[in-house]
Amino acid sequence: MELKTVVRNKKFWIASFLVAWAATLQGHMMWLQRQDSFKRKIGNPDQPHNSN
Repeated sequence: MELKTVVRNKKFWIASFLVAWAATLQGHMMWLQRQDSFKRKIGNPDQPHNSN
């Protein structure tokens, strides 16, 4: 298959967009998981501390 025909193919661009979107979503979910882990370890500054 010639490179010119692949680049002009609409399916190629849709598939590329989906792969990039999925990779971005996975990276974002990993970042959120790290943030939650950090909050559990250190504590959330937005919540008041209950010291009785």
